[in-house]
Amino acid sequence: MAKAVFLDFEKELGEIDNQIEELENKQLETGESQNEEIAALRRKLSTKTAKVYSDLTPWQTALVARHPNRPYTLDYIGAIFEDFHELHGDRTFADDQSIVGGLARLGEHAVMVIGHQKGRDTRERTRRNFGMTKPEGYRKALRLMKLAEKFSLPVFTFVDTPGAYPGIDAEERNQSEAIGRNIYELAKLRVPVISTIIGEGGSGGALAIAVCDALLMLQYSTYSVISPEGCASILWKSADKASEAAKALALTSDRLAELGLVDKVISEPLGGAHRDPKLMASTLRKALVDQLKAFLTMDPDTLVERRLARLMSYGRFEEKCESAFTLLCEADKPKEEEAEEKAEAKKTEAKPRGTCALRRKPAKPRTKAKAAEPAADPVKAEAASEVKSEVKAEVTTEVKPEAASETAEVKKAPAKAPRSTSAAKKPATKATDKTEAAAPETAEAHGK
Repeated sequence: MAKAVFLDFEKELGEIDNQIEELENKQLETGESQNEEIAALRRKLSTKTAKVYSDLTPWQTALVARHPNRPYTLDYIGAIFEDFHELHGDRTFADDQSIVGGLARLGEHAVMVIGHQKGRDTRERTRRNFGMTKPEGYRKALRLMKLAEKFSLPVFTFVDTPGAYPGIDAEERNQSEAIGRNIYELAKLRVPVISTIIGEGGSGGALAIAVCDALLMLQYSTYSVISPEGCASILWKSADKASEAAKALALTSDRLAELGLVDKVISEPLGGAHRDPKLMASTLRKALVDQLKAFLTMDPDTLVERRLARLMSYGRFEEKCESAFTLLCEADKPKEEEAEEKAEAKKTEAKPRGTCALRRKPAKPRTKAKAAEPAADPVKAEAASEVKSEVKAEVTTEVKPEAASETAEVKKAPAKAPRSTSAAKKPATKATDKTEAAAPETAEAHGK
């Protein structure tokens, strides 16, 4: 039996488990009975486990889905199916061991079983590429599906992968085409296809064997277009925000069931499937048998139409809450920054709206006439008008003689322009004297 492994949020459970182990070892060494103390600690462990797992965050659920002791595809095949015979290779390039598959029996029915396999130790994980499938693995799975269609065998798939392998050699052998081809062929496969998410269900690597008639999901498994670390690296440039990304991705079984992407959520034993693999396998076997009975009665055409309609409905949703982008933005902002932004927003709303430079400037409003002054005393007003008229008369008498003399001088000036101003003034004066002297002589001549 593998040694119990406790995650970061299970530290208290690990401490209680260590106490139980110490008492059991002491009982073996000394022969003294420690049954009462061990039973009390086991009850305490169960209570604490139920409390911890009753309110798991999406990120904690993702960690449980990756638990190293969690049952893998070969574990379920050995516990659920009989007479399993593994088939290898894609008949084109190689045998990718991250995908296992072959013929088996479920009760009285011959079936085809396909699934991801991660591996237990370092050597096996390296050999199986940590459950990340290459193009030859998907082509191997497609070959087995076509073989099942040829002999009218139901197909069972088990999904447990962080995603398709992103290496250069996988891209050289056309990774995207292999995934797309599997999705296309699964959509029109003329036999029942039942898929189960037993751990991680990451991106197209999971969808390549999960286009099905019924999708089951274990309680503490995940199913998403990207891992939380990958999402955080893209949005925040750091994998440290993985817990916030997991919350926004809606990757847990209960959330996906609400969205209609999962047909049935299968409950796990207390503390996860790795706490009691036999009980988990028994529960899963019953669910698979029930699903198989429902689809065996359908004809192939009905199966294909139903599956295609299911696939095409994946993008439909009804928005009942804030978008994932809004949730991500809110999770990224500390409360202090939010308060500052709200204060700035209020100031901005209070300011008058500026005029656009491209718009025509509004005409300036006409100045309003000054308000009429209160009526003055009639006596004072009459005295003021008389003073004003006297001042105007004096100014007129002083200005008019000067203006008349200047006009006369201009009229009597010779036509030829004088050389200087002083020279021009003197002849004008003599001419004026002569004119005054000649005036009486002219009058005497007229008299004679």
